[in-house]
Amino acid sequence: MFDVIIVGGGSAGCVLANRLSADRNRKVLLIEAGRDLKPGEEGEAILDTYPGKAAHDPANHWAGLKATTQPNLHNRPDRPAPKKYEQARLMGGGSSINGQIANRGTPDDYEEWRRLGCEGWDWQGVLPFFKRLETDLDFDGPLHGQSGPIPIHRIPREKWPALSLAAERAMSEIGYRGLEDQNGVFTDGHFPMSLSNNGGKHRVSTAMAYLDAATRARPNLTIMAKTHVLRLLIEGGAVTGVLVERQGGEETIRGREIIVSSGAIHSPALLMRSGIGPAVALRKVGVEAVIDLPGVGANLQEHPGTSLSAYIRPGARLKHTRRHIHLGLRYSSGVEGCGPSDMFMMLAAKSAWHPLGIRIASMLGWINKAESRGRVDLVSADPRVEPLIDLNYLSDARDLARLCGAIELMARLFATDAMTGYLEHPSPSSYTGFAKSLGRQTLRNFLITAPVATVIDILPPARKAFFDIAVASRMTLGQLLSDRDMLEDYVRANAFGQWHVCGTCRMGPADDRDAVVDPTSARVHGLRGLRVADASIMPTAPRANLNIPTIMVAEKVADLIIAADRAMVRTSPALTH
Repeated sequence: MFDVIIVGGGSAGCVLANRLSADRNRKVLLIEAGRDLKPGEEGEAILDTYPGKAAHDPANHWAGLKATTQPNLHNRPDRPAPKKYEQARLMGGGSSINGQIANRGTPDDYEEWRRLGCEGWDWQGVLPFFKRLETDLDFDGPLHGQSGPIPIHRIPREKWPALSLAAERAMSEIGYRGLEDQNGVFTDGHFPMSLSNNGGKHRVSTAMAYLDAATRARPNLTIMAKTHVLRLLIEGGAVTGVLVERQGGEETIRGREIIVSSGAIHSPALLMRSGIGPAVALRKVGVEAVIDLPGVGANLQEHPGTSLSAYIRPGARLKHTRRHIHLGLRYSSGVEGCGPSDMFMMLAAKSAWHPLGIRIASMLGWINKAESRGRVDLVSADPRVEPLIDLNYLSDARDLARLCGAIELMARLFATDAMTGYLEHPSPSSYTGFAKSLGRQTLRNFLITAPVATVIDILPPARKAFFDIAVASRMTLGQLLSDRDMLEDYVRANAFGQWHVCGTCRMGPADDRDAVVDPTSARVHGLRGLRVADASIMPTAPRANLNIPTIMVAEKVADLIIAADRAMVRTSPALTH
């Protein structure tokens, strides 16, 4: 019997395992469906500060996970079929394969959480946990931590390529101010990108930072990898354990308390497979509802984006660092009802690992505060069948308007005096199809891209043809900018996510019919012995890449659990005598 069973060894689960097992009297089990990454055994791809190889390796993803992106307007039969959606399946979760971008979001994000009924989750309530998780290598002061397990670093400008420096000047040229510290100044502006690595040497995931050798040596911590939790065991209104599949067989493991930390897709799926969720929808797939919680699987949010790409002239290319993204921009769209700093943009000084990608810059813009909402649904009661993700991008007209505006802003930046002489053939681009398939680091993909890279360097006509056909699919940037209907159609068809899903088990008070988790404890409403702690409990997406906010969530939930246990010891006569 374990005191705590943590389901999921991702960005949140590793944190919880570390903090909760610090009490030697608390027996903790951490279960991860994917492989473990023990200290010193992470491998070159995971450690690399350039994330391309790890991020595109199918061995690091859940197989069979698919998502629809476009809204099903008017029940159109030609709605695109679901496409593969990558979610990490290994110890450390997304923190082991992501782009290492370390954004907190803005104070407004967490003040919004408080307004939505999440007492204690306002800016002052979450700031101590942002500080607790980090050691900022560049900034000190009341907004920054100096002793946390995650180092925060910014690539110094002397290592930036000429293209990144030019893009910074371009952002200033069109009126955006420079902010050195995006996590300490929360206005619009451009800044060196904050990264979760140790001074540019290698990635620091939560598996590396929180499950170090000393933590793993604790006798009260058990780590069980390559173990799939099939469902929760529920008896008498309480969750009492988990049914797992490991080494080809099923096994029941008992625990006094279960914490689900499987991410915004698999946390709601596990709850629903166990009978916790919208009763009518569960019955349709043969699951009897134990407790009717309509909010499970609902409120799905992402950061939909779009991009422009261009040929980088030889003297402007990346030379001095593995990192390819140095510069970010937080800005306000001005679209009515969308609030300040609702958009984000960044420049990639190379678009992929291969010889062709090194010659292509991409500017990406996405919606930091999307209004559209999707959902996660079961398609089968079988726990080996993945749920369906309906991202429902751009179902809110404000989101469509903002992504169209992002393309227009990126085009303005490419056309500035500051960027003159660094780029050629700016073109609409999308991270889908053939371009996405080339992201996997293989000999075949190298052999495909190397000859094309050589040709476009030597022959300007071939360069133009490549961008017109292979990058822009015969659609020019000029056409998009001059035809609003064409621009909107293009954005609808080509918007892509940032793998920033959240919100599907959102926090809220017990009298909120759509809330799943109590904000004061992370307990699931209506059940004993069950908590959820990961990005799924966020009521709204922060204006940030979600890894650092997810670590913050886990730090705060761990603190809530420890404080509650201490209070119980103080007030229970049986425990104090």
